[in-house]
Amino acid sequence: MLNDIYNNAKSHMEKTIESLRRDFSTLRSGKVSISILDNIRIDYYGTPTPLNQVGSVIAQDATTIIITPWEKPLLKDIEKAIQEANIGVNPNSDSECVKLFFPPMTQEQRKEIAKQAKSMGEKAKVAIRNIRQDSNNGIKKLEKDKDITEDEGKKGLDEIQKYTDEFVKKCDDMVRHKEEEVMKV
Repeated sequence: MLNDIYNNAKSHMEKTIESLRRDFSTLRSGKVSISILDNIRIDYYGTPTPLNQVGSVIAQDATTIIITPWEKPLLKDIEKAIQEANIGVNPNSDSECVKLFFPPMTQEQRKEIAKQAKSMGEKAKVAIRNIRQDSNNGIKKLEKDKDITEDEGKKGLDEIQKYTDEFVKKCDDMVRHKEEEVMKV
């Protein structure tokens, strides 16, 4: 019974860390990454489709992303979706592809992105603490129902706290690393 609660807590906390990792990949750091386009959807025959599924998306160099759609009529839709996404650049297109030229980041932009990373990290830590709360409630319920002893309950709460501390530390480390990456010129 306790092992189920431990495994459940640990698995949910790992998913929270993975979610934070995905969120961080959408933030711009020193060089552009195609993952900045991950949340952009194109209306493809009535279905919102991720940009990387309607064409090839490559980072040509540190400041340029090129999107080549597999179907030429999608060029206008891609341009429109990028403008609506408000990622800080205007799309330039010729008849073949859409090019995104990202200007070098200013110190102010870097600070703003570092602040966003910190905010994402705080949300992840709140999620981890909520998982701890749910797990602790489960352990207390087992103890109340006399399924486990008081000592087992105390050990269980301690174990959940260890997981919480471990994953909160991972969040802090990830945030610190992302801030360093963003602030590096």
